[in-house]
Amino acid sequence: MNAFFAEFFGTAIIIVFGGGVVANVVLNKTKGNNSGWIVITFGWAVGVFTGVLVAAPVSGAHLNPAVTLALVLANKFSFSLLPLYWTAQLLGAMFGAFLVWLAYKKHFDATEDADSKLAVFCTSPNIRSYWYNVLTEIIGTYILSLAVLYMATPDVGLGALNALPVAIVVLGLGLSLGGPTGYAINPARDLGPRIMHFFLPIPGKRDSDWKYAWVPIVGPLAGAAIAAGMFLIFGV
Repeated sequence: MNAFFAEFFGTAIIIVFGGGVVANVVLNKTKGNNSGWIVITFGWAVGVFTGVLVAAPVSGAHLNPAVTLALVLANKFSFSLLPLYWTAQLLGAMFGAFLVWLAYKKHFDATEDADSKLAVFCTSPNIRSYWYNVLTEIIGTYILSLAVLYMATPDVGLGALNALPVAIVVLGLGLSLGGPTGYAINPARDLGPRIMHFFLPIPGKRDSDWKYAWVPIVGPLAGAAIAAGMFLIFGV
């Protein structure tokens, strides 16, 4: 397996766990219906743990365009590989979202609430205030990126690091900062599944909320850039 497929499958695994746990909680007639936010945050954290575990030996397990950007800006990763990693991450997120839809097809059919169906694929704020929503994503991704920068090896990324530390960071971010926007903290995690929501034949679905789609792209990338700058100034 090369770096492209490591990033592709690693990101897909994150979405299968993350999108899958959201589907289990919000869609009708599932075993985990209405089991709550803590279940969702644990599902995403385990997804990150598993994705990093699979991809780290090959690609460094960025699995997130914001993390790749932070590593590039902090001189820990080659800029020439950024387009390859970003492409793999986006396509992997799309594939993972497709698998979630396939697994929960009958439950999508059994759910009338269009907002719940959209929530399986992408984030949206409970209080829509775009610049505050962006700020929330900046803060969350800043913390994630700074943590990764201190974990990463210089040559690749997370390297052979045990996957647990980054998963714990993601779990904490979900529990602490996930309330306002649903903590995308990853442009591919939001954009890839949002694209799939647009194309998949989901009965009774709403629009894919494209007017919000820029927030979980701009916010995480800005947060990653700030983290890289802070790391260069105060880091090793």
